[in-house]
Amino acid sequence: MKIDLANKLAIVTGSTEGIGFAIAKGLADAGATVVVNGRTQSKVDAAVARIGGTARGVAADLASAEGHSLLVSAEPRADIVVSNLGIFQPADFFDTDDATWDRHWQVNVMAGVRLARSYLPTMAANRWGRFLLLASESAFNIPVEMIHYGVSKTADVALARGLAKRMAGTGVTVNSVLPGPTLSEGVEAMLETERQKSGKDIEEIAAAFVQEHRSTSIIRRAASVEEVANMVVYLASPLASATTGAALRVDGGVIDTLM
Repeated sequence: MKIDLANKLAIVTGSTEGIGFAIAKGLADAGATVVVNGRTQSKVDAAVARIGGTARGVAADLASAEGHSLLVSAEPRADIVVSNLGIFQPADFFDTDDATWDRHWQVNVMAGVRLARSYLPTMAANRWGRFLLLASESAFNIPVEMIHYGVSKTADVALARGLAKRMAGTGVTVNSVLPGPTLSEGVEAMLETERQKSGKDIEEIAAAFVQEHRSTSIIRRAASVEEVANMVVYLASPLASATTGAALRVDGGVIDTLM
């Protein structure tokens, strides 16, 4: 099986580091021209340089309509869009104010809604396209320590399913991807205090975290960002033409259901 994305233009939001960067790199390695997105020009430039080739970037904060307009002005069309931008913030439900809920909704949900409105019509006109939303296993396994995050990710899954039905018969597929605990820079930062205290490798600490806080994990460790990116690259390819409206897991078996 060979994934060939030559002559495809792919936009990956929130792609200066972590899962987003790994996705952008994977798409570029498969031959796509990749547009990197982040909030600051310096981080965008650094990510573009690391990817090399035909990669280019747009610095814009997609949590706002204004930032979205900047992206669309710079890149008015795309064959592949990966709505990866996302935030998480552990907080007890009773300590989570409206501002926190709204911030998660704007970043984790509305950024994807705006991308879909802007890019799906052209994909449909071209009779081919791939639109992907990065959700989370937390969409089905709502974490008690950040209910607001889980709710936003459930919305992403619902959005992808609805959009897939809306795009029926156009040659455009829409799917959501559900990573589980993944050893991104953000997770490494969260575990850094424990690493310094224990002196253990970050992978060992992450595995212990998974086994304590996501006890249903079957792989019993955190996934790598590349493992998540591999699923996204496949779904973005012509090979995944019969997969749409799906919520595909890269969760290590955390979600304990058959479907």
